[in-house]
Amino acid sequence: MKAARSEAERWLRQAESDLAFAELGAREGFPAQACFTSQQAAEKALKAIVYLSGARFVPGHSLVELLARATTGTEGLLHLRDSARQLDQYYIPTRYPNGLPGGIPAEVFTDAQAEDAVGRARAFIDTARTLLSPR
Repeated sequence: MKAARSEAERWLRQAESDLAFAELGAREGFPAQACFTSQQAAEKALKAIVYLSGARFVPGHSLVELLARATTGTEGLLHLRDSARQLDQYYIPTRYPNGLPGGIPAEVFTDAQAEDAVGRARAFIDTARTLLSPR
């Protein structure tokens, strides 16, 4: 279990770093990047939770799918379901012009979306931090 906790901590530390960068992007006027990096922070926080359960490899990028894997036997994560759905929408369209029907990500995503995404990602990290806290 010590190896599982250590790996979970590594993923959570990176999630926290990603969140700090998303906050910077939101503050400095880069909402598309802040939305994407928020999705990445939440993904890594969820992977930390799955690693904590003893998984050896956690593939995938969908928060909805990772949350389903993480919630097996853990009802306390269900409050993140709507945020997982919302943040998953930022995985492709925030990065690639062909992920949108017109325009480019830098011109389409808003400051309000960035602030919302950062808040949602913070909830994933807070939840992971609580689960990883020594009991």
